[in-house]
Parts: sequence; structure tokens; C-alpha cells
Amino acid sequence: MEKSKENFDIFFRRKPALMLVALKRLSRARYGSILAKEVDCTYSHAVKILQSLERLGLVNFEKKGRIKLIKLTKRGQEIADNIENIKKVIG
Repeated sequence: MEKSKENFDIFFRRKPALMLVALKRLSRARYGSILAKEVDCTYSHAVKILQSLERLGLVNFEKKGRIKLIKLTKRGQEIADNIENIKKVIG
């Protein structure tokens, strides 16, 4: 798959978009299991999405003991803002 198409596709799928918006809503770091529940998907699916988002430089993982916390990067924050704006425009 072409790289730019792959990058485009990730934003126009429901779960990744919801995940970025959920991370933005609460600015503190989040757990993968909580995000999975919020966007209504399995934990393993959430992890795959988060790994894609990390490869794109949109989230960072921070290890605290046995727990991985997830935070938006500056770029991730900007994209989450834009997704929210698009959502408002669409209705």
C-alpha cells in the first residue's frame, strides 16, 4: 500500500479518529484498556491502532512500572483538533 494512502486511511476510519479525540478530551495520559472501552473495541485492536498512531508520530507510550500510559504528541493534538472540527462541520 502506498504510504500517503495508508496515512490518509488511518484518519478516516472511525476507531483511530475516536481514539485521538478521546486522548485529547482528557489531556492526562491514558491506559490502553480504558481507550479500548471508550471507542468500543477489543484491547488487542486498540493496541494495533495505537501502534499505527505511534509510527505516525501522533502518540507516545510512557512506561510506569508495568503500565504503559498513552499521550498525544503535539502533532497528534493538532490532528485530534482537526478531527473534532470536521465532526462539528459534518454534524
